[in-house]
Amino acid sequence: MKPSGSTKIVRLIGYPVEHSKSPLMHNAAFQSLGLDFVYNLFSVKPSDLKEAITGLRAPNVAGANVTIPYKEEVMKYLDEISPEAEFIGAVNTIHNRQGRLGGYNTDGQGFITSLLTEGRIKLEGQKALLLGAGGAGKAVAVKLTERGVERLAITDKIAAKGEDLVGRLRENIPDCPVYAVAMSSKEFAETVFESTLLVNATPVGMKEGDPCVIDPEYLHKDLFIYDVIYNRETPLVAEAKKRGLKALGGIGMLIYQGAASFEIWTGQRAPVEVMRKKILEELSSASI
Repeated sequence: MKPSGSTKIVRLIGYPVEHSKSPLMHNAAFQSLGLDFVYNLFSVKPSDLKEAITGLRAPNVAGANVTIPYKEEVMKYLDEISPEAEFIGAVNTIHNRQGRLGGYNTDGQGFITSLLTEGRIKLEGQKALLLGAGGAGKAVAVKLTERGVERLAITDKIAAKGEDLVGRLRENIPDCPVYAVAMSSKEFAETVFESTLLVNATPVGMKEGDPCVIDPEYLHKDLFIYDVIYNRETPLVAEAKKRGLKALGGIGMLIYQGAASFEIWTGQRAPVEVMRKKILEELSSASI
């Protein structure tokens, strides 16, 4: 559809954003339903973030997605924050309602839907290890503890971030044992070997030349791998598959979180299969 004077704009705010496939997915979804919306990339330097969020209040802007590194910082510029996003401590979706900005988090929903439908695993009894306590990691941690994993260990290169997330989870979901572990500690290897589910929510693996986020020798036969990175097969996923482990990249999470955001902006049910087809077509053509 050609943009018109009444076209509603949705933006992806982050730094950088050039790698994102979200515009392809969302614009295909808008077109399939005949909606006069357009989704575009908006690379925002840290010094310009406040101004960029203020710009979302314009009448022709429906809202935005928020990605690295702003999922936590944008919260202070919003008028309302959903209880789930408040609990998680991060926002990935903003909705403009007549100049008032509401913040939501659909990352957790996208992750858990992907894990359960595509991974086909039961979370009860899983000993989970989460790498990364940033915006995506927080959403993943909340969903894992809500869904009853046996225990959750969390590591982050900034120890205080991991410990803060552990404290938040213990306060709000006391039934699930949660603790922080330093990747540089001797306990880290033991934690991996005791785990049955490992989730990478760090950006390590996103760029060509990135190493495997953990020592590949730690990838034992009872470990299920989920990497939230979707733009390429990460070394973590590749190493897991090489060892015969079950492993998923983040394409499903991208699609399902995007579908939930789509429904917030439009009020209509997202055409999930249209979105999936477009993403898979793009990733397939990029790999040729």
